Amino acid sequence: MRTLSPLSLLGILGALSVSATNAVAAPDTSQWKCETCPFEEKKTNSATLDVGVGGVSDDSRKFGDYTGLDRQGAFLILGGAARYRREDGSYGSVTASDLGLDTRAVAAEVGKEGTYRLQLGYSEIPHRLFDGAQTPFLGRGSSVLSLPAGFPAGTTAAMPLDTALHDADIGFRRSRLEAGLLWIFGPDWTTRVNVRHDERDGTQRIAGSFFSTSAQLVAPVDQVTDQIEVSASRFTRRFQFTVAYQGSLFRNGRDSLTWSNPFPPVVPGSDRGQLALAPDNQFHQVVASAGYDITSRIRASADIAAGRMTQNADYLAATLNPNLAVTLPASSLDGRADTFNAAVRVTAAPIDRLRLNASYARDVRDNATSSASYPAVSTDMFLGATPRANQPFSFFQDRYRLSAEYRGPANLRLSVGADEDDKERTLQEVVTTRETTLWGSVGARVFDRLSLSVKYAHADRSRSTYGTATWVDPPENPLLRKFYLAKRSRDKGGLRADLELGERVNIGLGADLANDDYTETTLGLLDGRSVNVNGDVSVALSERTSVHAFGQGERTRSHQAGSQLFAQPDWWARIEDVVDVAGVGVKHVALKGKLELGADYTRSRSHTDVTVDPGTVSPPFPKTRTSLDSVKLQAAYRVKDNLSIIGNYWYERYDSQDWHYDDLLPATIPNLLVFGDQPPHYDVNMVGLALRWHF
Repeated sequence: MRTLSPLSLLGILGALSVSATNAVAAPDTSQWKCETCPFEEKKTNSATLDVGVGGVSDDSRKFGDYTGLDRQGAFLILGGAARYRREDGSYGSVTASDLGLDTRAVAAEVGKEGTYRLQLGYSEIPHRLFDGAQTPFLGRGSSVLSLPAGFPAGTTAAMPLDTALHDADIGFRRSRLEAGLLWIFGPDWTTRVNVRHDERDGTQRIAGSFFSTSAQLVAPVDQVTDQIEVSASRFTRRFQFTVAYQGSLFRNGRDSLTWSNPFPPVVPGSDRGQLALAPDNQFHQVVASAGYDITSRIRASADIAAGRMTQNADYLAATLNPNLAVTLPASSLDGRADTFNAAVRVTAAPIDRLRLNASYARDVRDNATSSASYPAVSTDMFLGATPRANQPFSFFQDRYRLSAEYRGPANLRLSVGADEDDKERTLQEVVTTRETTLWGSVGARVFDRLSLSVKYAHADRSRSTYGTATWVDPPENPLLRKFYLAKRSRDKGGLRADLELGERVNIGLGADLANDDYTETTLGLLDGRSVNVNGDVSVALSERTSVHAFGQGERTRSHQAGSQLFAQPDWWARIEDVVDVAGVGVKHVALKGKLELGADYTRSRSHTDVTVDPGTVSPPFPKTRTSLDSVKLQAAYRVKDNLSIIGNYWYERYDSQDWHYDDLLPATIPNLLVFGDQPPHYDVNMVGLALRWHF
């Protein structure tokens, strides 16, 4: 279908806004009401109901991701709200939105001021993945994938894909049911209970392999997460205290995925494979926090939490190949990791303009899982000579922070500080790292209408001796330095300017720069640079019309070195990411406040450029690109006091190029069976028209 360009649509609305501005007087606000003000009246009742219809011009799973607007055709617009309040302080409300879409949500609340509050809520969010995915596997969405006649085949070109491929609906829906109760008893005490039940149901992408052949698979998603938090708090003038219990239980209705090998088995018995899915697990934690005003100028606070994560799901068989005799050392992992987090903070204001802050925090993850030796089965085909052992990684982290904030005359704001981050790890190439950061910022109103601020930070990370991981097979190159363990120097700076041109125009400009150098790295990440420039402007053309605009550009570059021969560097890579975003919006009120108009246009462009230098002439990787243009128009016309007409229009165009997927079809690579989904491209219009009744 033919559509107007985004700029044309925005121009039409702008022309309408200007003409309406010249034709009407200021809006009549005598009938305006605050529907969310709790103390507007001693006794109030109100309700709204939205009923209408909308339409989507084209199918697009990408456009429908998290919006529910993935299917072409009409949809129901249904929602509303109801509220009441009584003279004794009791109140209640119910809100509902998007009931005709897969993004529906309902929330309710009842309570009495100063006594209790009860909240209930239900919501759904769809996560749509991939347009055009196809697969020959049968049983999609189940735990067992089989193949039709004609399989296995030696190559993807020899497979009967013309007749065997079927659309693969990959994506899942998350539904959430939650409830909360707050109870106030006595002048100081408050208790809270919050529970949440999340379900995820659908499918997701996964891959399985047999030696040199591989296939993309549709894995089931059938997961439930239950969370609970119970707390009690006491608040007095100088002392505040809270103690709480937090629990999270994750259950997966599908513990594994079994699939048939679409390629001929290389060894007897390797005609089926099995992959483990996310195992059931639990997390329990006790939390306490307190704050105390030592004097009117000194305050101390502290937090402490102790938790435990456990995972004891039964192991799957190490292989489905009956010709491999494999015995596991245990029936389950019996995994356990204990966590501990604590922080202490002191704030002092020795004089009115000076504020001093000091804090210390300790984070611990103690993995108490027993280490065992497991047979190394390679893709259900053969048994490796060297067993593998699970490694119970743990860490201990200490963070220190000192800072001072000073507010001087003429709106001068000065902040300086020093941070230190010490981390000790077990079973890592580096045992300890220490990062020290010195930072400062200054801001002031230079002139009556101009404010400037500058910030700068310098950080150095040192480490203990860089060793070699003995638990990795094959071993790592001893020259390799992992970026989170390597010695690093980091500099960050920023500048911000805010300008007021009269009472109607505000302009903001900012720039941030960051530079990372890994000064002792031979193999791995060598350096990184980033520049971010942003600006925004808002203009009040009149009491009825306002315009705002923004823009942001970000450039990120990194340089790394690698080795193909397990020796000195013999190839280098440069990666550049570029993101540019800009937008403009208009709001206008016309016809004595009866008509409200709005328009927003957003433009986004990004690309990634990877260049590899292997020491010989080599063509660069194709660029990965995305572009997005989005226009949203809104209009609300008040027909009478209790009836309004609401209109919405949304146009969005998305285009992308990704060499990982471009022209990669199921039969393109002989030993790789893929879904054949292409990078998203869509051009979608959405229109909605609804009536809103006020009761």
